[in-house]
Amino acid sequence: MRERRPARQRRQDREFESFVAGTAGRLLHAAALLTGEPASRPAPAAEELLTYALARTYAVWHRLRGEDPYARVREEMTARFARTARRHRGPRGGLTGPLSPQERLVLVLRLHEGEAEEQTAAQLGLPAERVHALCLRALAELRSHHPEPAPAGGPDAGRRGAGGPGADGPDRPDPRPQPAAS
Repeated sequence: MRERRPARQRRQDREFESFVAGTAGRLLHAAALLTGEPASRPAPAAEELLTYALARTYAVWHRLRGEDPYARVREEMTARFARTARRHRGPRGGLTGPLSPQERLVLVLRLHEGEAEEQTAAQLGLPAERVHALCLRALAELRSHHPEPAPAGGPDAGRRGAGGPGADGPDRPDPRPQPAAS
């Protein structure tokens, strides 16, 4: 005999499925950045991390009244990553692969997820100054591994601003000839 699920449970299941369908790509990308795996290949550690966070969120889905489910999944994911960070040490081949797990965590929360420094610090149990320092160090490390490409048109092409007098800054004169004053 077929088991009947209450209408409320079916509605919650549809809500959760809709939520996952709409956010899974971004969440998987965040998980891949956390684990340091390349985005171009299957990322088993990232998929495992996301699956764990989604399962934990689904278990309490009916109690999320007014709470942001995306934030809940992200919190579950970052907490799990922090607990298992020792498995994610060493170069991993992805964009954030050269970073330490703590640097990856701070960088993902601050830059990818757009959390404020104080919010990130509270979530990780670190002082805001430490979060700031980790973020700066992680960015410097990424820049050293992935230098910015040179602008097209030669080495000086990217030096000038968007044009107009004073575009090079307040203490540099505009190098373009000026029309004669009448």
